[in-house]
Amino acid sequence: MTAKVGKVYLVGAGPGDPKLITLKGMECIRKADVIVYDRLINQRLLNYARPDAELIYAGKSPESHTLKQKEINQVLVEKARENKVVVRLKGGDPFLFGRGGEEAVALREAGIPYEVVPGITSAIAVPAYAGIPVTHRNYTSSFAVITGNEDPLKGEGTIAWDKIATGAGTLVFLMGMRNLPHIVEQLVENGLAPDTPIALIQWGTRPEQRTVIGTLADIVDKSREAGLKHPVTIVVGKVAGLREQLAWYEDKPLFGKRIVVTRTREQAGALAEKIEELGGEAWEFPVIKIVPPEDYGPLDRAIEELEKYSWIIFTSVNGVRFFFARLRHHRRDIRALAGIKLCAIGPKTQEALEQYGFIVDYVPQEYRAEAIIEGLKQYGLEGRHVLLPRADIARKILPEALQQMGVLVDEVVAYRTVKGSGDVKALKNMLERGTVHAVSFTSSSTVRYFMELLGEEAASLLKGVTVACIGPITAGTARELGLQVDVEAQEYTIDGLVEALVEYFQGRDNA
Repeated sequence: MTAKVGKVYLVGAGPGDPKLITLKGMECIRKADVIVYDRLINQRLLNYARPDAELIYAGKSPESHTLKQKEINQVLVEKARENKVVVRLKGGDPFLFGRGGEEAVALREAGIPYEVVPGITSAIAVPAYAGIPVTHRNYTSSFAVITGNEDPLKGEGTIAWDKIATGAGTLVFLMGMRNLPHIVEQLVENGLAPDTPIALIQWGTRPEQRTVIGTLADIVDKSREAGLKHPVTIVVGKVAGLREQLAWYEDKPLFGKRIVVTRTREQAGALAEKIEELGGEAWEFPVIKIVPPEDYGPLDRAIEELEKYSWIIFTSVNGVRFFFARLRHHRRDIRALAGIKLCAIGPKTQEALEQYGFIVDYVPQEYRAEAIIEGLKQYGLEGRHVLLPRADIARKILPEALQQMGVLVDEVVAYRTVKGSGDVKALKNMLERGTVHAVSFTSSSTVRYFMELLGEEAASLLKGVTVACIGPITAGTARELGLQVDVEAQEYTIDGLVEALVEYFQGRDNA
């Protein structure tokens, strides 16, 4: 009986922006038992892997390899023979200078089933992010993609410079930064004018993207002055001159800013999406996790006695979610809340209640507990029962102030906030290298757990990093823990936080 074998997917991860991976590529990552990945893939893609997936770093770069190609081929074969789904995750496209063809041959010879999942190549995407179309009707209708990694000292190479130099309107060299002087020399010697435009694009499609424009006559000196290093995409031709007119990515208000999002993994999406729409990169580092209460008893009793409450005050979307989940657990629906008035601390909590079909009776203009207290005074709640389902670590100011007003408050734990599981090692590494520009905090608990996860060196690691808080309560906690708060949203919402970040960075960059 023939032993079962797994399958290998040769997947192109795209040029760097994690959203440029294909849907099929993402599906492969999510189902993989093993992922063998390269240096140039965006590490955020690995967040979509299964928690139990084995991650193997192949670490290939023009200068060195963690694993040699034969060793990579062997790993793919061996893991597949263990009846595993294996993803070979490669920057750009696996068949464009990605040695995917060699891996496919090795798999075929070993009798291993495989599929190729094409990726968006940096040869087209990186120039596009720099405002350079590789073809343009008024300039050129052809382009060529050439390896820039061929060693000029190894004798006669495989690049036909006499044909390449003038054979296509646009020339795109990949992995060629080290050989830039040789490339320029060969192009000029074989017919290209010294004043031909050329663009060098480093870390294209990422926040670190930098572009240097010049001509064949001066680009080597300009690249040295700029200190450009791998990875760089080289674009030669008249279209490189269009960048000044067509640049768009760098014009976004948060371009070049990597911002750490500390919310729960489930809630990080809204903030991350807004950051990335504005050109930033959101690095998710979930320092908190929302879990059910240890004891449902108090919440269950409140649900049994719902008829006695005049008001229910919801102070978060999580409170809404857990309350109604427990209501359904007891086979009750919204009819159980007939006649009860509802208060929501802010627009997102209001929106969560409206999704259940409710009209919210009161939302304070300022989204914090103090404003709720002030606003509810007009409703004459003295002697009435009010239910407050919320987090186990919520501030006590709200129930205590209501009690002082003569309100009969039942504060019950609807959910718990516990420490999350962000990748501490990766974040510390980025902070040490200075590649994080801001850290965002959306609650006091995100600040506390962030500091706890990073340990004693947290404050020193954040020196020079912008600290942004959603409002004064969160900012106060940050200051108490020794942080300098640079950004404090005037509107205590995700939109308000993003707006405050944009204003801060634009003001600093224009200073």
